[in-house]
Amino acid sequence: MNEQIIILDFGSQYTQVIARRIRECSVYSTILRYDTPAAEIAKLKPSGIILSGGPSSVYAADAPLPDRAIFALGVPILGICFGVQLFAQFLGGKVEKGQKREYGKGTLTVKDGACALFKKLPRQLQVWNSHGDKLTKLPKGFVSVAVTDNSEFAAIENRQKRFFGLQFHPEVVHTPRGKEIITNFVHGVCRCGKGWTMRNYLEQSIAEIRAQVGKERVILGLSGGVDSSVAAALLHKAIGDQLTCIFVNNGLLRAREAEVVQEVFGRNFKMKLQYEEASNLFLNKLRGVTDPERKRKIIGKAFIDVFQAATKRAGKVKFLAQGTLYPDIIESVPIAGNPAALIKSHHNVGGLPKNMKFALVEPLKCLFKDEVRQLGLELGLPKEIVYRQPFPGPGLAVRCLGDVTPEKLKVLRRADAIVVEEMKLADLYYKTWQTFAVLLPVRSVGVQGDERTYDWTLAIRAVESQDGMTADWVRLPYDLLEKISLRITNEVRGLNRVVLDLTSKPPGTIEWE
Repeated sequence: MNEQIIILDFGSQYTQVIARRIRECSVYSTILRYDTPAAEIAKLKPSGIILSGGPSSVYAADAPLPDRAIFALGVPILGICFGVQLFAQFLGGKVEKGQKREYGKGTLTVKDGACALFKKLPRQLQVWNSHGDKLTKLPKGFVSVAVTDNSEFAAIENRQKRFFGLQFHPEVVHTPRGKEIITNFVHGVCRCGKGWTMRNYLEQSIAEIRAQVGKERVILGLSGGVDSSVAAALLHKAIGDQLTCIFVNNGLLRAREAEVVQEVFGRNFKMKLQYEEASNLFLNKLRGVTDPERKRKIIGKAFIDVFQAATKRAGKVKFLAQGTLYPDIIESVPIAGNPAALIKSHHNVGGLPKNMKFALVEPLKCLFKDEVRQLGLELGLPKEIVYRQPFPGPGLAVRCLGDVTPEKLKVLRRADAIVVEEMKLADLYYKTWQTFAVLLPVRSVGVQGDERTYDWTLAIRAVESQDGMTADWVRLPYDLLEKISLRITNEVRGLNRVVLDLTSKPPGTIEWE
């Protein structure tokens, strides 16, 4: 990656969204901690720097502040929200608490059409604000180039130094022309080309894998999900039979998942596939457990135990491959008020015991989810694998609320299969981020076949999202919901009621546990 934009993270919930917007410009982006020394940043030879938003006030005693020397690196800098206020803090301006918060939609009026950020954009734009502080005095050398009703300094510029500041958030979808603003910064100001493509990444990654692995053997835990599937296909293309994939059936999979994995990777791709049947082990360990965090920890430990035993049967192996993605390895910035705080544990990253003596191969660690899907298509994986919806590591255990039993899993698995089948028939499955069923620990009275029933309740969850960080519930057609409900209550014994989850993220999470 010869060209890249560095993003300094000050604890914003939108930092990863900024990185995604840059990559949509076919330019590589890297997220670093806000306090990364300027000397380290300089070694990366960035084409530009973006200062993210954040929950703090720049004038607070414990405010997260960058190395002052970043302003002397001689590269363009774009400050967003908290980032624009940093210009004032370091370069002689002033920030004060606003008389009222500016949150939500606003109208930006561009004063200076010559500003590079607003090239080929209309004079008035809808933007998204989320701040309580505001600039009250410009730093030396800056001028105001755009205003909102609440701020005369909504966009500022120091044209000589190529410093820009935006009080609003151009990275979010609520700023409809925001991507064009970022594009103007990346290509117009930073003069980046369009070298970040999946074809280039594929060729580069194959070369790096071969250089790292040499003639040694590699094992990979293949779950059937998008990440591990693409990692397996990439590694197989790079090193062929030096790769052995281990598939663990934990009894918590979706309908026909084990069969599909064996068909696609074993018979079609001709990969070495080691199948481990461990359903009874996992279900016995989960018996009577209702707390979601305990479920996750039990499943994570059981998987490691099974996988560890399987690696011994695989023979002498030096490398362990993982489908780790870029969002998994970005260091969380522990800033008070940061909404990106820990919500639930994630046992796929950093969960391996120290006595597993493998060197790691992580061929996807530079990629976001949608980039992984693009890479999967380049590798020839079928659409059913590449665009399958995200599935939690603990599987159906966290969609079966309360205790997990074989009987409840059978009910949930059948109902979930109906949801997926009908979404595909309606041509909506690949157009939504996630659609799935959740078995609730709630029984209610029903009437089925002229008989009174007292059975379980099923919730349908359908959400739309760009990256899983935020999500909104999908307005599915009523006739589709009716068909799903009728099929489930008619075809799945043990269910007599279907409800729809209308909660966005936030305040809810996408999964129920």
